[in-house]
Amino acid sequence: MKINDNGKIRVNRYYVQSLCMLFFPGEKFSVKEEEIREGEPTLDYSVTREDDIVSVKVTLSLAGKSETHIAELEVKNGVGEEKTAKLALGTAMYYAGEKLVGMAPAWGMLVGIRPAKLALEMLAEGRTALSVRRQLRRDYLVNPKKATLCIDVAQNERAILEGIREDTCSLYISIPFCPSRCAYCSFVSYSTNRLLSMIPEYIDRLCRDIERAALQMKRAKKKLLTIYIGGGTPTVLTAAELEKLLSCISRNFNTKRLAEFTLEAGRPDTVDEEKLRIAKAYGVTRISINPQTLNNNILESIGRRHTAEDFYNAFDIARNVGIKTINCDLIAGLPGESYPSFAKSVDAVIACAPENITVHTFCVKKSAQIKLDDPGIFKRGVNDTVKSVDYSQLKMKNSGYKPYYMYRQKNAVGNLENVSFTIDGHAGIYNVLIMEENHTIFAVGAGAVAKLVRFDENGEKKLERIFEPKYPYEYMREDEAENEARYNEAIDRFFFGK
Repeated sequence: MKINDNGKIRVNRYYVQSLCMLFFPGEKFSVKEEEIREGEPTLDYSVTREDDIVSVKVTLSLAGKSETHIAELEVKNGVGEEKTAKLALGTAMYYAGEKLVGMAPAWGMLVGIRPAKLALEMLAEGRTALSVRRQLRRDYLVNPKKATLCIDVAQNERAILEGIREDTCSLYISIPFCPSRCAYCSFVSYSTNRLLSMIPEYIDRLCRDIERAALQMKRAKKKLLTIYIGGGTPTVLTAAELEKLLSCISRNFNTKRLAEFTLEAGRPDTVDEEKLRIAKAYGVTRISINPQTLNNNILESIGRRHTAEDFYNAFDIARNVGIKTINCDLIAGLPGESYPSFAKSVDAVIACAPENITVHTFCVKKSAQIKLDDPGIFKRGVNDTVKSVDYSQLKMKNSGYKPYYMYRQKNAVGNLENVSFTIDGHAGIYNVLIMEENHTIFAVGAGAVAKLVRFDENGEKKLERIFEPKYPYEYMREDEAENEARYNEAIDRFFFGK
C-alpha cells in the first residue's frame, strides 16, 4: 500500500499504517516507487492546524475508486495537538474506508493490542461506566457491543489487579516444542523428531536457569506469585521429563503459596493421566486443553493431529485428576469453518463446564504456512466470523461466564478480538499481568522475555526487558555465567540504582 503524507503536522507512521490495516489487512507498505504494485490501495492525507482547529483530509483509493473525508477537531486542554491529530485522522480514515470498502470496523479507530486499556485508564480517573461508554462511541467510533465488552473487561481486570502487590513477581518457563505445527502458527516451536530429541538437554539447561531465577528473585526482593509453563506444548514432554522439570520447580519454590501455577496442555493428543497426576502432585492448579474447534475436518485441515474425541478424553482426565481450573481455547473464523459449525463447538465446550474459556479470532501470521498455501487468505469474507464471535460472547454471558482478559492481533479476521471468560474465582491471573506490564516477570527458556517493572517516586512506570536467545540450540549454547551476570547487573541497576 502506498501512503502519501501531504500535511504540515506529522503523525506517527506506524499509527497511520495500523489505521490502513483496519480496511486492508495483510497489506505491505511501499517505500520506493519501484515497489508500488499495480492496483494496490493508496492513502493520501494531510494534517494541518489553524488556530485551535486541527483539520485532516483523507483520500483512500482502490481499483479506480476513491473516497475522501475531512475531519476537524478542536485542540483542547489536556489533549494536545498530537492526540487531536490522531483522533481526527482516525475519524477521517474510518468514514473514508467505510465508504470505499463497505465495512465499518467494529472497534472504530482503535488500533493496538489492548482495546480495554483506554477504558481502564478512564475508569481509574473516577469516570462512570456510562460516561466511558459514551466516549468510546463518540470519540473513537467503537460500536455499542464492543464498547460494552471493553468496559466489562476493564472492570473485571481492575478487580484482579487491585490485589497484586508491588513486591511480587511471576516466572515464565518456555517449552518451545510441539507434536506438529499448526498451519496458522508462527511461534518459535519445533516439531521434527531431530529437534524433539533436544528436549532432555533443554530440560537440563532449564533447571539450572530456574535455580538461578530463584536466587535472582531474592536479589530483587520479590516474592513469587504465579508460574506459567508455556510453549509450544509443554505436555509434549514425557512423564519423566515433566516430573524432572516440576520437581526442580518444587525444590526452588514453595508452590503451595502460589496464587496460580499454570501448565499449558494445549494439544489434547499430548495429554494422559500419568502426566496430569504428576502435574497435580507438584502443585499445578491451572491447565489449558484446547480443541480450537470440534469439527474434525477443520482440525485436520489446519494441521492438528487430534480429534474432537481426543479433546473429550483429555478433558475427562483433567477433571478426574482434580486440576482446579481448566481453560479451553476456541478459534472463530478458521478457514473452511461456518458459523453453524463453530456455534456447535461453543455449545459443546460450554456443556463440559470448564472454569475458563478463551475465544480467539483467527489471525494470519506473516510466517504461517497457511499464508503461503493460500495468498488470498486476507480476501475471505468476515460475516461468519463476526456472527461466530458475537454468538460466543452472548452464549458465555448467558452461561454465567464473565470476560476479564482481552487482546487483539494484527490481521485478525474483521479486526476482531480474543477474549477469555471465567466463572468466579478462576480468572487467569498471569494472563492479565503479562498484558498490563505492571508486574515483574522473570523468564527462562528459548524465546522467553523477562520484564522488570518498578514505579518511581512520581508513580511513573519503568520497564526493562531481558531477552533470551530465540532458538533452543542458541539458548543451550549460551554462556550461562554471562547470562547470570547479565541478569544480576540488570536487577541491581534497575531496582537499586547500583
